Amino acid sequence: MSKTSTDDQEMPLVAHLTELRKRLLRCVVAILLLFGALFYFSQQIYSLVAAPLRAYLPEGATMIATGVASPFLTPFKLTMMVALFLSMPVILHQIWSFIAPGLYKHEKRVAVPLLISSIFLFYGGMAFAYFVVFPIMFGFFASVTPEGVAMMTDIGQYLDFVLTLFFAFGVAFEIPVATFLLIWVGIVDVATLRKSRPYVIVGCFVVGMVLTPPDVFSQALLAVPMWILFEAGLICGSMVKKRDEEFRGDADDGQTHTGDQPPASRP
Repeated sequence: MSKTSTDDQEMPLVAHLTELRKRLLRCVVAILLLFGALFYFSQQIYSLVAAPLRAYLPEGATMIATGVASPFLTPFKLTMMVALFLSMPVILHQIWSFIAPGLYKHEKRVAVPLLISSIFLFYGGMAFAYFVVFPIMFGFFASVTPEGVAMMTDIGQYLDFVLTLFFAFGVAFEIPVATFLLIWVGIVDVATLRKSRPYVIVGCFVVGMVLTPPDVFSQALLAVPMWILFEAGLICGSMVKKRDEEFRGDADDGQTHTGDQPPASRP
């Protein structure tokens, strides 16, 4: 095999790897730029994130730092995570730019609103956790603190806890996107998901039981939105699937009519 033919076979792979490296570098640069812009406000950012807990601390109680470097490293870590979360639109855009050339035109029409909705749903899940779940959760924890025990939370442990919940709620709010993709790709049909609705509802309440305090109200506060989001994804997926089937049917009919030739007349 000649050297020229070998290079022709290897170039597509090299070009894809080069493109992937360029996209990854842009993502890293976006995160670092946001981190550099936010680092000066790292203490204020941590105070803002800690506000839901500090509102329920007993009078005179404060949060504590048990590690020597925790007063610096904890806001540093939080600022980096905030930069990562805020740069998600850039990251998703780079992912889209990488995979878009390999998609069909009708797939691109669906993928663009899917990416945009996934960003807003992820941010919506984080906002829901901060403004709705955290006050209820920390109020419950403060109410069940045993007598004689001072509620003084370590800042590092608190950050790990809230970051886990932020990520969990952000992912949980992606249920419509996941449901839509399962239907659109053809992994699961709409009828099967509708039959599985009781199991989905039970699963939502199980997730709510794990992620929220052990009271029915807090569990329902997460489980009910997850169920509603599942139903929304089911409706959108069934509508798009039906439209794709109609489009394929019209395309097949068009090909059939085009391929039909009138019988040749005898001389």
